[in-house]
Amino acid sequence: MAKKREASVGVVEPQKFTFARPPHELVLESGQKIGPITVTYETYGTLNAAKDNAILVVHALSGDAHAAGFHKKTDKKSGWWDIMIGPGKPVDTTRFFVVCSNVLGGCKGTTGPSSINPKTGKPYGISFPVVTIGDMVTVQKHLLDHLGIQKLHSVIGGSMGGMQVLEWVLQYPDISKSAIVVASCAALSAQAIAFDAVGRNAITADPAWKNGKYAGNARIPGLAVARMLGHITYLSEAGMRERFGRTLYENDDYSYEFKDEFAIETYLAYKGSTFLDRFDANSYLYVTKAMDYYDVAAQYGKGSLEKAFSRVKAKMMFVSFTSDWLFPPRQSIEMVHAFQKSGKDAAYLNIDTAYGHDSFLLPCDRLFRGIRNFLLHVKDSGEA
Repeated sequence: MAKKREASVGVVEPQKFTFARPPHELVLESGQKIGPITVTYETYGTLNAAKDNAILVVHALSGDAHAAGFHKKTDKKSGWWDIMIGPGKPVDTTRFFVVCSNVLGGCKGTTGPSSINPKTGKPYGISFPVVTIGDMVTVQKHLLDHLGIQKLHSVIGGSMGGMQVLEWVLQYPDISKSAIVVASCAALSAQAIAFDAVGRNAITADPAWKNGKYAGNARIPGLAVARMLGHITYLSEAGMRERFGRTLYENDDYSYEFKDEFAIETYLAYKGSTFLDRFDANSYLYVTKAMDYYDVAAQYGKGSLEKAFSRVKAKMMFVSFTSDWLFPPRQSIEMVHAFQKSGKDAAYLNIDTAYGHDSFLLPCDRLFRGIRNFLLHVKDSGEA
Protein backbone atom coordinates (compact mmCIF):
# COMPACT_ATOMS: atom_id res chain seq x y z
CA MET A 1 0.00 0.00 0.00
CA ALA A 2 2.82 2.42 0.82
CA LYS A 3 4.33 1.98 -2.62
CA LYS A 4 0.94 2.58 -4.22
CA ARG A 5 0.46 5.81 -2.28
CA GLU A 6 3.92 7.07 -3.23
CA ALA A 7 2.98 6.77 -6.92
CA SER A 8 -0.41 8.30 -6.28
CA VAL A 9 -1.63 11.88 -6.60
CA GLY A 10 -2.17 11.63 -2.84
CA VAL A 11 -5.09 13.04 -0.90
CA VAL A 12 -7.52 14.96 -3.09
CA GLU A 13 -10.49 17.14 -2.25
CA PRO A 14 -13.68 16.93 -4.33
CA GLN A 15 -14.84 20.32 -5.59
CA LYS A 16 -18.20 21.66 -6.69
CA PHE A 17 -19.34 24.05 -9.40
CA THR A 18 -22.89 25.33 -9.79
CA PHE A 19 -24.36 26.96 -12.89
CA ALA A 20 -27.61 27.21 -14.89
CA ARG A 21 -29.36 29.05 -12.10
CA PRO A 22 -32.92 30.12 -12.98
CA PRO A 23 -33.88 31.82 -15.19
CA HIS A 24 -30.84 30.58 -17.14
CA GLU A 25 -31.51 26.86 -16.91
CA LEU A 26 -29.75 24.41 -19.20
CA VAL A 27 -31.83 23.32 -22.18
CA LEU A 28 -31.46 19.57 -22.65
CA GLU A 29 -31.57 17.63 -25.93
CA SER A 30 -35.13 16.63 -25.05
CA GLY A 31 -36.13 20.31 -24.96
CA GLN A 32 -36.70 20.26 -21.20
CA LYS A 33 -34.89 22.65 -18.92
CA ILE A 34 -33.09 22.07 -15.66
CA GLY A 35 -31.27 24.29 -13.21
CA PRO A 36 -29.43 24.96 -11.10
CA ILE A 37 -26.92 22.22 -11.85
CA THR A 38 -24.14 21.35 -9.43
CA VAL A 39 -21.14 19.40 -10.71
CA THR A 40 -18.78 17.50 -8.44
CA TYR A 41 -15.27 17.16 -9.84
CA GLU A 42 -11.67 16.47 -8.95
CA THR A 43 -8.41 17.69 -10.46
CA TYR A 44 -4.89 16.25 -10.37
CA GLY A 45 -1.65 17.90 -11.40
CA THR A 46 -1.09 21.55 -12.31
CA LEU A 47 -2.60 23.58 -15.13
CA ASN A 48 0.23 25.29 -17.03
CA ALA A 49 0.34 28.99 -17.88
CA ALA A 50 -0.91 28.39 -21.42
CA LYS A 51 -3.75 26.25 -20.03
CA ASP A 52 -3.21 23.68 -22.77
CA ASN A 53 -2.00 20.65 -20.81
CA ALA A 54 -5.42 19.56 -19.54
CA ILE A 55 -6.80 16.05 -19.99
CA LEU A 56 -10.44 15.33 -19.33
CA VAL A 57 -11.10 11.82 -18.02
CA VAL A 58 -14.73 10.70 -18.26
CA HIS A 59 -16.19 7.78 -16.36
CA ALA A 60 -18.29 4.71 -17.09
CA LEU A 61 -21.82 3.89 -15.90
CA SER A 62 -21.12 3.35 -12.21
CA GLY A 63 -18.06 5.60 -11.95
CA ASP A 64 -17.71 9.05 -10.44
CA ALA A 65 -15.39 12.03 -10.15
CA HIS A 66 -12.95 10.18 -7.88
CA ALA A 67 -10.63 8.82 -10.55
CA ALA A 68 -7.34 8.91 -8.65
CA GLY A 69 -5.78 9.36 -5.25
CA PHE A 70 -7.43 9.13 -1.85
CA HIS A 71 -9.99 11.26 -0.02
CA LYS A 72 -8.34 10.52 3.34
CA LYS A 73 -4.92 9.25 4.34
CA THR A 74 -6.59 6.27 5.97
CA ASP A 75 -8.52 5.24 2.82
CA LYS A 76 -7.76 1.70 1.71
CA LYS A 77 -9.32 2.16 -1.72
CA SER A 78 -8.07 4.65 -4.28
CA GLY A 79 -9.88 6.32 -7.19
CA TRP A 80 -11.35 4.07 -9.88
CA TRP A 81 -8.50 4.67 -12.40
CA ASP A 82 -5.62 5.23 -10.00
CA ILE A 83 -3.59 2.66 -11.95
CA MET A 84 -3.72 5.02 -14.94
CA ILE A 85 -3.52 8.52 -13.43
CA GLY A 86 -0.67 9.86 -11.31
CA PRO A 87 2.99 10.87 -11.30
CA GLY A 88 4.90 8.74 -13.80
CA LYS A 89 1.78 6.82 -14.83
CA PRO A 90 0.35 6.75 -18.39
CA VAL A 91 -1.72 9.88 -17.68
CA ASP A 92 1.23 11.57 -16.01
CA THR A 93 0.21 14.27 -13.53
CA THR A 94 3.71 15.72 -13.54
CA ARG A 95 2.98 16.70 -17.15
CA PHE A 96 -0.80 16.96 -17.40
CA PHE A 97 -3.61 18.63 -15.49
CA VAL A 98 -6.36 16.04 -15.19
CA VAL A 99 -10.05 16.79 -14.65
CA CYS A 100 -12.76 14.25 -13.87
CA SER A 101 -16.38 15.04 -13.01
CA ASN A 102 -19.47 13.06 -12.08
CA VAL A 103 -21.95 12.97 -14.95
CA LEU A 104 -25.29 14.77 -15.10
CA GLY A 105 -27.91 12.34 -13.82
CA GLY A 106 -25.39 10.64 -11.56
CA CYS A 107 -25.52 10.20 -7.80
CA LYS A 108 -22.05 11.15 -6.62
CA GLY A 109 -22.46 14.88 -6.14
CA THR A 110 -23.61 16.04 -9.57
CA THR A 111 -27.28 16.94 -10.03
CA GLY A 112 -29.38 13.86 -10.66
CA PRO A 113 -32.66 12.23 -9.66
CA SER A 114 -31.62 11.97 -5.99
CA SER A 115 -30.93 15.74 -5.85
CA ILE A 116 -33.41 18.14 -4.33
CA ASN A 117 -35.76 19.80 -6.81
CA PRO A 118 -35.72 23.49 -5.75
CA LYS A 119 -39.32 23.85 -6.92
CA THR A 120 -40.64 21.17 -4.56
CA GLY A 121 -38.02 20.85 -1.84
CA LYS A 122 -38.05 17.08 -2.43
CA PRO A 123 -35.82 14.76 -4.48
CA TYR A 124 -36.52 14.83 -8.20
CA GLY A 125 -37.01 11.08 -8.43
CA ILE A 126 -38.36 10.16 -11.84
CA SER A 127 -39.56 13.71 -12.41
CA PHE A 128 -35.92 14.39 -13.27
CA PRO A 129 -35.75 14.95 -17.04
CA VAL A 130 -34.23 12.23 -19.20
CA VAL A 131 -30.67 13.19 -20.10
CA THR A 132 -28.38 12.13 -22.94
CA ILE A 133 -24.67 11.58 -23.45
CA GLY A 134 -24.72 14.92 -25.26
CA ASP A 135 -26.22 16.62 -22.20
CA MET A 136 -23.51 15.12 -19.99
CA VAL A 137 -20.82 16.51 -22.28
CA THR A 138 -22.48 19.93 -22.41
CA VAL A 139 -22.29 20.07 -18.62
CA GLN A 140 -18.61 19.09 -18.75
CA LYS A 141 -18.00 21.93 -21.21
CA HIS A 142 -19.51 24.39 -18.73
CA LEU A 143 -17.15 23.03 -16.08
CA LEU A 144 -14.09 23.50 -18.32
CA ASP A 145 -15.22 27.05 -19.09
CA HIS A 146 -15.42 27.66 -15.35
CA LEU A 147 -11.85 26.36 -14.98
CA GLY A 148 -10.66 28.61 -17.81
CA ILE A 149 -9.78 25.67 -20.06
CA GLN A 150 -10.46 26.27 -23.76
CA LYS A 151 -8.17 23.57 -25.16
CA LEU A 152 -7.66 19.94 -24.13
CA HIS A 153 -4.59 17.86 -24.76
CA SER A 154 -6.90 14.86 -24.72
CA VAL A 155 -10.20 13.42 -23.53
CA ILE A 156 -10.15 9.79 -22.38
CA GLY A 157 -12.78 7.31 -21.29
CA GLY A 158 -13.87 3.70 -21.32
CA SER A 159 -17.28 2.08 -21.83
CA MET A 160 -19.89 4.82 -21.36
CA GLY A 161 -16.90 7.12 -20.96
CA GLY A 162 -15.91 6.23 -24.52
CA MET A 163 -19.30 7.44 -25.72
CA GLN A 164 -18.64 10.75 -23.98
CA VAL A 165 -15.24 10.92 -25.67
CA LEU A 166 -16.90 10.51 -29.07
CA GLU A 167 -19.46 13.15 -28.19
CA TRP A 168 -16.69 15.56 -27.20
CA VAL A 169 -14.88 15.33 -30.54
CA LEU A 170 -18.20 15.59 -32.42
CA GLN A 171 -19.98 18.30 -30.45
CA TYR A 172 -16.82 20.38 -29.82
CA PRO A 173 -14.39 19.40 -32.61
CA ASP A 174 -12.04 22.36 -32.07
CA ILE A 175 -11.31 21.83 -28.37
CA SER A 176 -9.41 18.55 -27.93
CA LYS A 177 -6.14 17.79 -29.74
CA SER A 178 -6.65 14.09 -29.23
CA ALA A 179 -9.07 11.52 -27.87
CA ILE A 180 -8.87 7.94 -26.60
CA VAL A 181 -11.93 5.68 -26.80
CA VAL A 182 -11.52 2.52 -24.72
CA ALA A 183 -13.84 -0.52 -24.94
CA SER A 184 -16.76 1.44 -26.33
CA CYS A 185 -18.91 1.92 -29.42
CA ALA A 186 -20.71 4.47 -31.58
CA ALA A 187 -24.09 2.91 -30.68
CA LEU A 188 -25.11 0.09 -28.38
CA SER A 189 -26.00 -3.24 -29.94
CA ALA A 190 -29.48 -4.71 -29.54
CA GLN A 191 -27.97 -7.19 -27.07
CA ALA A 192 -26.51 -4.42 -24.90
CA ILE A 193 -29.81 -2.51 -24.95
CA ALA A 194 -31.56 -5.74 -23.95
CA PHE A 195 -29.33 -6.13 -20.89
CA ASP A 196 -30.02 -2.50 -19.91
CA ALA A 197 -33.76 -3.09 -20.31
CA VAL A 198 -33.72 -6.15 -18.05
CA GLY A 199 -31.71 -4.23 -15.44
CA ARG A 200 -34.17 -1.35 -15.47
CA ASN A 201 -37.11 -3.73 -15.21
CA ALA A 202 -35.50 -5.41 -12.21
CA ILE A 203 -35.54 -2.03 -10.50
CA THR A 204 -38.98 -0.77 -11.52
CA ALA A 205 -40.65 -4.13 -10.74
CA ASP A 206 -39.31 -4.02 -7.18
CA PRO A 207 -42.02 -2.84 -4.72
CA ALA A 208 -39.27 -1.08 -2.73
CA TRP A 209 -38.70 1.23 -5.71
CA LYS A 210 -42.11 2.86 -5.03
CA ASN A 211 -42.38 4.39 -8.50
CA GLY A 212 -39.11 6.21 -7.91
CA LYS A 213 -40.27 7.85 -4.68
CA TYR A 214 -38.31 5.71 -2.23
CA ALA A 215 -36.48 7.27 0.72
CA GLY A 216 -32.92 8.32 0.05
CA ASN A 217 -31.47 5.64 2.33
CA ALA A 218 -33.71 2.84 1.04
CA ARG A 219 -32.07 -0.32 -0.28
CA ILE A 220 -33.66 -1.42 -3.55
CA PRO A 221 -33.00 -5.15 -4.08
CA GLY A 222 -33.89 -4.74 -7.76
CA LEU A 223 -30.83 -2.52 -8.16
CA ALA A 224 -28.66 -5.32 -6.77
CA VAL A 225 -30.13 -7.69 -9.36
CA ALA A 226 -29.49 -5.12 -12.12
CA ARG A 227 -25.88 -4.83 -10.96
CA MET A 228 -25.45 -8.60 -10.87
CA LEU A 229 -26.73 -8.86 -14.43
CA GLY A 230 -24.58 -5.95 -15.58
CA HIS A 231 -21.49 -7.34 -13.90
CA ILE A 232 -21.83 -10.60 -15.81
CA THR A 233 -21.55 -8.60 -19.05
CA TYR A 234 -18.36 -6.94 -17.79
CA LEU A 235 -16.64 -10.32 -17.37
CA SER A 236 -15.95 -13.11 -19.85
CA GLU A 237 -16.72 -16.82 -19.85
CA ALA A 238 -13.00 -17.66 -19.88
CA GLY A 239 -12.32 -15.24 -17.04
CA MET A 240 -15.16 -16.63 -14.92
CA ARG A 241 -14.09 -20.19 -15.65
CA GLU A 242 -10.51 -19.41 -14.64
CA ARG A 243 -11.46 -17.56 -11.47
CA PHE A 244 -14.53 -19.45 -10.25
CA GLY A 245 -15.20 -22.56 -12.30
CA ARG A 246 -17.85 -24.67 -10.56
CA THR A 247 -16.26 -24.24 -7.15
CA LEU A 248 -18.58 -24.26 -4.17
CA TYR A 249 -18.12 -21.35 -1.80
CA GLU A 250 -18.15 -23.08 1.59
CA ASN A 251 -19.14 -26.74 1.48
CA ASP A 252 -17.76 -29.75 -0.36
CA ASP A 253 -21.20 -30.92 -1.43
CA TYR A 254 -24.54 -29.44 -2.48
CA SER A 255 -26.94 -28.25 0.22
CA TYR A 256 -30.04 -29.08 -1.80
CA GLU A 257 -31.47 -25.72 -0.76
CA PHE A 258 -32.23 -22.55 -2.74
CA LYS A 259 -29.31 -20.45 -1.58
CA ASP A 260 -26.07 -19.17 -3.07
CA GLU A 261 -23.59 -22.02 -3.11
CA PHE A 262 -21.29 -21.64 -6.08
CA ALA A 263 -18.41 -19.18 -5.75
CA ILE A 264 -19.70 -17.22 -8.75
CA GLU A 265 -23.12 -16.88 -7.05
CA THR A 266 -21.71 -15.49 -3.82
CA TYR A 267 -19.40 -13.19 -5.78
CA LEU A 268 -22.29 -11.71 -7.75
CA ALA A 269 -24.41 -11.42 -4.60
CA TYR A 270 -21.57 -9.48 -2.96
CA LYS A 271 -21.23 -7.18 -5.97
CA GLY A 272 -24.98 -6.53 -5.97
CA SER A 273 -25.16 -5.87 -2.25
CA THR A 274 -22.20 -3.47 -2.12
CA PHE A 275 -23.58 -1.60 -5.11
CA LEU A 276 -26.62 -0.66 -3.01
CA ASP A 277 -24.29 1.19 -0.65
CA ARG A 278 -22.85 3.45 -3.31
CA PHE A 279 -25.34 3.95 -6.14
CA ASP A 280 -28.85 5.29 -6.62
CA ALA A 281 -31.50 3.13 -8.32
CA ASN A 282 -33.02 6.05 -10.24
CA SER A 283 -29.60 7.15 -11.49
CA TYR A 284 -29.13 3.64 -12.86
CA LEU A 285 -32.33 4.09 -14.89
CA TYR A 286 -31.27 7.46 -16.27
CA VAL A 287 -27.66 6.65 -17.09
CA THR A 288 -28.46 3.36 -18.86
CA LYS A 289 -31.19 5.14 -20.85
CA ALA A 290 -28.66 7.76 -21.96
CA MET A 291 -26.38 4.97 -23.21
CA ASP A 292 -29.24 3.31 -25.09
CA TYR A 293 -30.12 6.55 -26.88
CA TYR A 294 -26.59 7.33 -28.04
CA ASP A 295 -26.12 6.81 -31.79
CA VAL A 296 -23.29 8.69 -33.51
CA ALA A 297 -24.35 7.90 -37.08
CA ALA A 298 -27.98 8.89 -36.50
CA GLN A 299 -27.18 12.07 -34.58
CA TYR A 300 -24.29 13.40 -36.65
CA GLY A 301 -24.20 11.57 -39.97
CA LYS A 302 -27.79 11.01 -41.09
CA GLY A 303 -27.20 7.30 -40.68
CA SER A 304 -23.57 7.30 -41.89
CA LEU A 305 -20.78 6.79 -39.37
CA GLU A 306 -18.27 7.88 -42.01
CA LYS A 307 -20.12 11.16 -42.53
CA ALA A 308 -20.39 11.73 -38.80
CA PHE A 309 -16.66 11.25 -38.26
CA SER A 310 -15.79 13.64 -41.09
CA ARG A 311 -16.31 16.52 -38.62
CA VAL A 312 -13.73 15.20 -36.13
CA LYS A 313 -10.42 17.09 -35.93
CA ALA A 314 -8.80 15.31 -32.97
CA LYS A 315 -6.13 12.66 -33.33
CA MET A 316 -7.96 9.45 -32.38
CA MET A 317 -7.01 6.24 -30.63
CA PHE A 318 -9.33 3.24 -30.16
CA VAL A 319 -8.73 0.37 -27.75
CA SER A 320 -10.62 -2.92 -27.55
CA PHE A 321 -10.20 -6.23 -25.72
CA THR A 322 -10.51 -9.63 -27.41
CA SER A 323 -12.75 -11.12 -24.69
CA ASP A 324 -15.09 -8.13 -24.40
CA TRP A 325 -18.46 -9.38 -25.64
CA LEU A 326 -20.41 -6.35 -24.39
CA PHE A 327 -18.38 -3.92 -26.54
CA PRO A 328 -16.66 -6.39 -28.90
CA PRO A 329 -13.60 -5.45 -30.99
CA ARG A 330 -15.70 -5.39 -34.18
CA GLN A 331 -17.35 -2.18 -32.92
CA SER A 332 -13.98 -0.47 -32.50
CA ILE A 333 -12.86 -1.77 -35.89
CA GLU A 334 -16.04 -0.36 -37.42
CA MET A 335 -15.17 3.07 -36.02
CA VAL A 336 -11.56 2.87 -37.20
CA HIS A 337 -12.70 1.95 -40.73
CA ALA A 338 -15.21 4.81 -40.73
CA PHE A 339 -12.42 7.22 -39.80
CA GLN A 340 -10.23 5.88 -42.58
CA LYS A 341 -13.06 6.19 -45.11
CA SER A 342 -13.59 9.80 -44.04
CA GLY A 343 -9.96 10.49 -44.96
CA LYS A 344 -8.63 10.50 -41.41
CA ASP A 345 -6.23 8.30 -39.52
CA ALA A 346 -6.86 6.53 -36.23
CA ALA A 347 -4.62 4.45 -34.00
CA TYR A 348 -6.04 1.09 -32.96
CA LEU A 349 -4.97 -1.29 -30.22
CA ASN A 350 -6.71 -4.64 -29.72
CA ILE A 351 -5.50 -6.30 -26.54
CA ASP A 352 -5.60 -10.07 -26.05
CA THR A 353 -6.96 -10.71 -22.56
CA ALA A 354 -9.33 -13.12 -20.82
CA TYR A 355 -10.83 -10.54 -18.48
CA GLY A 356 -13.64 -9.13 -20.60
CA HIS A 357 -15.01 -5.62 -20.72
CA ASP A 358 -13.63 -4.63 -17.31
CA SER A 359 -10.08 -5.14 -18.60
CA PHE A 360 -9.62 -1.38 -18.95
CA LEU A 361 -9.91 -1.06 -15.15
CA LEU A 362 -7.24 -3.71 -14.49
CA PRO A 363 -3.44 -3.46 -14.69
CA CYS A 364 -2.40 -4.04 -18.30
CA ASP A 365 1.06 -3.21 -19.61
CA ARG A 366 -0.06 -3.02 -23.26
CA LEU A 367 -2.83 -0.58 -22.38
CA PHE A 368 -0.48 1.49 -20.23
CA ARG A 369 2.18 1.67 -22.96
CA GLY A 370 -0.36 2.43 -25.67
CA ILE A 371 -1.96 5.33 -23.83
CA ARG A 372 1.36 6.71 -22.58
CA ASN A 373 2.94 6.71 -26.03
CA PHE A 374 -0.11 8.14 -27.72
CA LEU A 375 -0.33 11.07 -25.28
CA LEU A 376 3.39 11.80 -25.50
CA HIS A 377 3.31 12.00 -29.29
CA VAL A 378 0.31 14.29 -29.66
CA LYS A 379 1.64 17.59 -30.99
CA ASP A 380 0.14 21.05 -30.65
CA SER A 381 -1.25 20.71 -34.15
CA GLY A 382 -3.17 17.60 -33.12
CA GLU A 383 -0.95 15.44 -35.36
CA ALA A 384 1.02 12.52 -34.02
